[in-house]
Amino acid sequence: MQDLRDAVIATLLEEQQKGANLSVMVADSTSTSKIAPFEKAFPQRVINVGIAEQNMVGMAAGISLSGSTVFTANAAPFLFARANEQVKNDVCYTDTNVKMLGLNAGFAYGPLGATHHCTNDIAIARTFGNLQIFAPADAVQASAITRHAIYHCGPVYIRMDSDKLPLLHDDDYRFVPGKPEVLQQGAETIVFCLGTLAHEALAAEEQGVTIVSLPSLWPLDEAAVVALIARHRQVITMEEHILSGGLSSIISELMHKHALRQHFIPLGIPAYAFTHSSSRSALRRQFNIDAQGLLAALQQTVAA
Repeated sequence: MQDLRDAVIATLLEEQQKGANLSVMVADSTSTSKIAPFEKAFPQRVINVGIAEQNMVGMAAGISLSGSTVFTANAAPFLFARANEQVKNDVCYTDTNVKMLGLNAGFAYGPLGATHHCTNDIAIARTFGNLQIFAPADAVQASAITRHAIYHCGPVYIRMDSDKLPLLHDDDYRFVPGKPEVLQQGAETIVFCLGTLAHEALAAEEQGVTIVSLPSLWPLDEAAVVALIARHRQVITMEEHILSGGLSSIISELMHKHALRQHFIPLGIPAYAFTHSSSRSALRRQFNIDAQGLLAALQQTVAA
């Protein structure tokens, strides 16, 4: 059981010790980001701007122009709600070398409610040009994606979870941007998962179902995804995100583009719906994005 944030910070520390020119900026989010080990080793490379996300993103873009690779680490809902203009103009439009860690995405803040639930970040991020978008499913993958981000020149967004989760990948795992990952091979139905919902899909223990993680939402190997869809009769998507603009939109757009007519069931938060204060497990259960929700959807595919 490992926390994705621990893996990310350990990777930043390791690469900085190897000679990478890194800076990390937080918005009163030192504890949330778990930045302490990096800050202890390199105190001058961590800047806390306070609760000022717009300043953080703008300053990160400026610092990157000096040659440093800059990571921002703060709560995902505030990154996109408060610093939207700065992300668009200062980072993406100007192609600055800024990597943004969106912490506690989805329902991670649970009881804090709709103001803290980040359920539209992928929808927003997809509208920005020039932004790579990733959603790791476990700590090993989070580390590999972070290493890719360090050495990729240009803007990156990484959607982060805050739970301790089992590992789905071995230490020899190699991240390939754009590549869909088949976690379980089945026959009739394929399930595409966003980020850590891969664990919920696997927990359903339906051996006849193909389970695919999409850690790389952009870039995306369109041909590989289309080939996977074409080999199945039913398609299900699972995301801790609204159903407009996120994973279900990506898959349905590809199906429309390539004239694929599989039965399609999207599992996520209905568009235009506000979430409420509750535990993460209860919210996943409400929106049918847990193991039981997937089993119910699979029953629908049988009926269809």
